[in-house]
Amino acid sequence: MSRDPGRASLHPTRVPPPATPGTSGLATLAVAVVVVAALYLAREVFIPLVLAVLLSFVLTPVVNLLRRFHLGRVPSVIAAVLLALGIILSIGSVIGLQVADLAKNLPEYQTTVQRKVAGLQEGMLGRANELIHRFNRQVSEASNQAAATDTPVAQSGGQTPKPVLVKVQEPDPSPIVIAEKVLGPIVSPLTTVGIVLVVVIFILMQREDLRDRLIRLFGSNDLHRTTMAMDDAAGRLGTFFLAQLGMNAAFGVIVGIGLWFIGVPSPILWGVFSALMRFVPYIGALISGVFPVALAAAADPGWSMAIWAAALFLIAEPLFGQVVEPLLYGHSTGLSPFAVIVSTLFWGFLWGPIGLILATPFTVCLVVLGRHVERLEFLDVLLGDRPPLTPVENFYQRMLAGDPDEAQEQAELLLKERSLSSYYDEVALKALQLAANDYQRGVLETEQLDTIRQLTQSLVREFAKRPDEVPEVAGTDKAGAEASLAEKEHPKNEDVPGQAPEPAMRPAVWQGEAPVMCIAGRGPLDEAASSMLAQLLGKHGLGARVVPHEAVSRDNVRTLDVTGVAMVCISYLDISGNPAHLRYLLQRLQEKVPGKPILVGLWPAEDAILTDQALRRQVGADYYVISLRQAVETCLEALHKEMAPAMPSRIVR
Repeated sequence: MSRDPGRASLHPTRVPPPATPGTSGLATLAVAVVVVAALYLAREVFIPLVLAVLLSFVLTPVVNLLRRFHLGRVPSVIAAVLLALGIILSIGSVIGLQVADLAKNLPEYQTTVQRKVAGLQEGMLGRANELIHRFNRQVSEASNQAAATDTPVAQSGGQTPKPVLVKVQEPDPSPIVIAEKVLGPIVSPLTTVGIVLVVVIFILMQREDLRDRLIRLFGSNDLHRTTMAMDDAAGRLGTFFLAQLGMNAAFGVIVGIGLWFIGVPSPILWGVFSALMRFVPYIGALISGVFPVALAAAADPGWSMAIWAAALFLIAEPLFGQVVEPLLYGHSTGLSPFAVIVSTLFWGFLWGPIGLILATPFTVCLVVLGRHVERLEFLDVLLGDRPPLTPVENFYQRMLAGDPDEAQEQAELLLKERSLSSYYDEVALKALQLAANDYQRGVLETEQLDTIRQLTQSLVREFAKRPDEVPEVAGTDKAGAEASLAEKEHPKNEDVPGQAPEPAMRPAVWQGEAPVMCIAGRGPLDEAASSMLAQLLGKHGLGARVVPHEAVSRDNVRTLDVTGVAMVCISYLDISGNPAHLRYLLQRLQEKVPGKPILVGLWPAEDAILTDQALRRQVGADYYVISLRQAVETCLEALHKEMAPAMPSRIVR
């Protein structure tokens, strides 16, 4: 296909090449580096603050529940914080007692391990070790012989000086040093806990004030939407954190009970440890199983206890992760797997073990903000598990890349909740409009345009046997999650036109195999749009055939076969703001099929001809529509107008 000769005059400018990064990009990069450096250097300050914020999300539902029982804000906050403090101190005391009890039996466990190692050495492992030692001894002897040959004989009477043993005696530690070594590991966590609880109290007490300040920073231009977004985000995060905390606690309880039945020492310690490690995504639960399995191997003279302990973790984690969690609060955290791994590495590098535990909830906070605050949408795009491209953009990008299979896969997913006509209107046609616009701007080559047209028509043929109806499961949301900003840009149009009456009940002119003629506009992709319309008409009982634009040109319109044509539909993705050629086309068609209704489908809904009544009268079409669904409904209405003397004018549903 050759380019339109008038294209250069209509759109003389082309898209300039990408510019080199300016000062704003460099400033953004510098700010990012400074922020990361600040997070690392000031981690002693930021870690308590982040812990306090996350704990406030967990305690907010508790505070709201207490306030429903007519407690004031201050008593509710204090009661919730005291409850959290009691739980933390109880867990800490239990862990301390379990560790002390475990330390008493370490010599016995060491003896058991030595016996098992000795038993392994007497078996195949011992024989393999003996072979390795023999080989090393032979290599060492050969090396010594070579060294003795190359070393010159020492002078007679010479004596090698003997090394002098030097012993460094450190002074006895002072009481202050002893107190620092003993109390340091205890005072530091208690100080952190105290700071966290104090900050939590202030956050819960000043929650509305902090919310208003954030609204002022991020969304003062639209107070209603920003307020609703902040409240919804806080509620969702609080619910998620409570659910995750409950799930991890249940996992720890099951692990503790299971280890107790198996006989592993200190089962409560390993249950608490497993609950904490499960906050680390993917690998946390498996890592938490290494220590109790090793302890089981050290405590049991045989291997049965270690095998049962390993089986407990290998069964419990997949059961919780793949069955229980999806049933209770959705299948995922809303993060992409890649983002989870990257965020875990990032926060683990910055803040150590605490960062591993905080990585997932902290990243969830960022993603939720990205889904509600337009300025922070890039966080949802980079970290979230929602599609970064809209279905329209994805369709166009896949067709541009010559990959119709992925486009069809995405279409199959969308068709699980919408009709075929809705998919064509809201996705396929809009994607073709993007391609047509790029072609008009000069950024799309003719070969690429031909590829998009061919692949689109092949995709339409794939849906030849699919009915145009809304699936029964449409509108259900499996996870109940909020749609991303990209997903909100393509609403679902679920209205499905009706069915035409049987051919025997129609007027004679409508009884043919193809009473509707779908004519493509002069645009390069209009024929693909006409193919969609013809297919939808056939699914609703009206046969249709597609006619290319060349067949209705001034030279070819005289030979156009219009036998059995009752209605004409013309499809335009773009008329370039000049409807003169459309007016002349309608004049030729009105002469060829006099008295037959003519419908013009202008898929860009913003076209001037749709709002200018004088321009519409000047063009002379009978109907103007902006969607394929409207085109199908209009054709059915035109049929029923012909049947009006015999039956009421209505569309059969």
